[in-house]
Amino acid sequence: MHMADALLSPAVGGIMTAASAAAVVYSAVKIKKDELGEKKLPVMAVAGAFVFAAQMINFTIPGTGSSGHIGGGILLASMLGGFPALLTIAAVLIIQCLFFADGGLLALGCNIFNMGVIPCLLVYPLIYKPIMKKGYSYKRIMVASIISVVVGLQLGAFAVVLQTLASGITELPFGTFAAMMQPIHLAIGIVEGIITAAVLSFVFRMRPEIIESSVSRAPVTKSASVKSVVIALIVATVVVGGALSWFASANPDGLEWAMIKTAGTAELEAQGGVHEGAANVQGATAFMPDYDYASADEGGSSTGTGVAGIVGGAMTFALAGVAGVLISKAKKKAAKV
Repeated sequence: MHMADALLSPAVGGIMTAASAAAVVYSAVKIKKDELGEKKLPVMAVAGAFVFAAQMINFTIPGTGSSGHIGGGILLASMLGGFPALLTIAAVLIIQCLFFADGGLLALGCNIFNMGVIPCLLVYPLIYKPIMKKGYSYKRIMVASIISVVVGLQLGAFAVVLQTLASGITELPFGTFAAMMQPIHLAIGIVEGIITAAVLSFVFRMRPEIIESSVSRAPVTKSASVKSVVIALIVATVVVGGALSWFASANPDGLEWAMIKTAGTAELEAQGGVHEGAANVQGATAFMPDYDYASADEGGSSTGTGVAGIVGGAMTFALAGVAGVLISKAKKKAAKV
């Protein structure tokens, strides 16, 4: 559900960038000094890398000609807590935008808001946590995951419709576009919810303290080792990003599908100096556009997708990890003053 710049006016793009930046700063401030302890920091880094890789896998929605991929907001929030999760998904989306040209630069604020702020700061605390606080079990993880992901994706999809409406994109009239966006993202949300529940159940089985500490916003107990979970997620990231990404569905994703059904095309033309400037910046920074070598022809290269998955995962690991370490140190330093 990555938005392109052509879907937004400069004013809406700027406002949403400011809103998302404020939410990221707010999250960094609200993180407790012991919330990102030595046990959670490696989980934060590797979970971000895993979500980057997992977003490369588009799964087919049968009978629609569409596809979808996980957003990852609820998955990250369930493992890290809402505030660290927003920082992590922001790292994923920033790297995707700048270095892989996935989602527009002008639209980056919208994408962070729709795929990060909504699930991490709204849906997770209001839906997922209340369900999980009633008791931890695989059944409850499944129920909480599916409901939370579906609600988050429905709100995110509707936010896209509102953002295009506010931008004056006449090719996507409100009623028709909403009627296309909501049902297809309901189907995508159900699949993502099941995937999220499966991953969280795996983590819960290996180290339940990770899930429990995220709900309570407490550090993982010193006696609990997260090494096995971190290794498992690293292996999963390499396999998903480096190999399974080759088998991703070629069907248009939910947003593109809805645009085709509404406007007859998934690519609208962006005009104006702001759009051109954003495109030029992105063109200069994206060394693997569309998750392939910049020199690849239209047919694509034989190894580019796999390399992009591994490189992008490593970059996300580094950015999310560094951000977590810096915030953790700042919190501890402030606590001593």
